[in-house]
Amino acid sequence: MIRKLGAATLRNLRIMGLMGLFLFKGFFYSVVPPIKFSRVLKQVHFIGFQSTMVIMLTGCFAGMVLGFQAYNSLRQFGSDAFLGPAVGLALIKELGPVFSAFVVTGMAGSAITAEIGIMRISEQVDALELMGLNPYRYLVVPNFLAMIVCMPLLTAIFDVVGIFGGYLIGVKLLGVSAGVYFGEMAAYVDMADVMEGIYKSLSFGIIIVWVCCFKGFYTGIFTGFGAEGVSKATVQAVVMSFVLILVWDYFMTSVLF
Repeated sequence: MIRKLGAATLRNLRIMGLMGLFLFKGFFYSVVPPIKFSRVLKQVHFIGFQSTMVIMLTGCFAGMVLGFQAYNSLRQFGSDAFLGPAVGLALIKELGPVFSAFVVTGMAGSAITAEIGIMRISEQVDALELMGLNPYRYLVVPNFLAMIVCMPLLTAIFDVVGIFGGYLIGVKLLGVSAGVYFGEMAAYVDMADVMEGIYKSLSFGIIIVWVCCFKGFYTGIFTGFGAEGVSKATVQAVVMSFVLILVWDYFMTSVLF
């Protein structure tokens, strides 16, 4: 029992060390030329453009639900005029970055893990190394740069559409004044709140691409080869990304902000 526990501990420590080195290499090769800009643009299209519609749909309904709940809660205290700030702050500071990160993880992160994992088990990564190409520059760096570019933009789209969804419910359905909705939001939401959401979205994007690329890159080592190994790596990447996003969100909220 003790031997098994010790072996599991050493294995987890090895994984943590490899993840730390992987993150360092990802950042290092992202700032050291040459950079594959064609690959970066391709991943920007894949991560950003193809996720936009889902982000807008999710943001709209999140804002509508938030508008309903906030209005019912504020009306009990005669403060329904503060519906705009309640919706705006909740979306900009918390729901926007977190929900956007979840959507991108499910859509793009899982696909990145599966793609790199298939390349690993089919020995395409080894072929890149034999040809003298750095697999980090070709497979990891484009995803890092594309995610850093796309996540704040997707989060901003989520926030704007979510605020519009809250406007539809609060103003058009429940009768709150449009001037009050946007006026109070402008009075209580300042640039510090917006920057908090941007910082969170950037950090969440780094977490997603870090975990998903790592799980795909080391598919054969920790999850076995074959289709089963790729499926396990993909599931582990999505679950670990969700958990780390929530843990890091709490850390940033409680310590940094």
